[in-house]
Amino acid sequence: MYRFLLTPRWWGINVFVLLAIPFCVFMGSWQLSRFEERMQDHDRATTQAAANEREAAAPLAELLPVDQETSGRQATVSGRYGKQLLVPGRELDDKRGFYVLTLLRTDGGKALPVVRGWLPGDADPAKAPAAPKGEVTVTGALQASEQPGENGVSARGGLPAGQTSAISAASLVNLVSYDLYDAWVTLDKADAGMKTVPASAPADSGLNLKAFQNLGYTGEWFVFAGFVVFMWFRLLRREVEFARDAELGLLPDETAPAAQEAASTPVQ
Repeated sequence: MYRFLLTPRWWGINVFVLLAIPFCVFMGSWQLSRFEERMQDHDRATTQAAANEREAAAPLAELLPVDQETSGRQATVSGRYGKQLLVPGRELDDKRGFYVLTLLRTDGGKALPVVRGWLPGDADPAKAPAAPKGEVTVTGALQASEQPGENGVSARGGLPAGQTSAISAASLVNLVSYDLYDAWVTLDKADAGMKTVPASAPADSGLNLKAFQNLGYTGEWFVFAGFVVFMWFRLLRREVEFARDAELGLLPDETAPAAQEAASTPVQ
């Protein structure tokens, strides 16, 4: 009754099943490992954030380049404030507003973007308080340059003069005439009239949409593996019933010859 399993058609089906199931299991396991890695990154980022709060502020030069360990660390740097820009479309406490970004020109010649605070509403230079004059020393949480698509950063262009969509050297290089650090800081205490902007988690270190996509893909691949097994048994059961009906002569006349030939196929 099961001789049909040795026909070329069923050889193809069996080979496909034997390849498809390990492949689905492998892909599901890989997606699960990616989710677990993101969970570990989230745990490390949480632990690092707590450690950063206990760490004393360090000179900026000691914390560069910014990585997952130094991101969020309190950095201190001295210089003179220069050009001021606004960063529109930023939310804080579920309210829409803008950052006040001022470039701090350090003694080394480079400028460090400093987010001095957040204000509600549309970006308006008249609302932004002027930066302090003279030599200043600032302390704030160190951040890596933003990339479009992360932390709500928009990639839109065509902004009015004096505004930027992202806080990064690549975005600011065309707006100033001096070199920039590939990093920025948000003051631990905003200047008068503004709210402090909290430090954001390092990129790809949180339980974001990508992490839960990995978890969803894990389930999908294991479902695919189960579906392959289900379809194989369903096809097998239908073929067995078909062969049994052929032996008993219960098939319609037009299908009986073909079914009898399949049931009587000799084993090679």
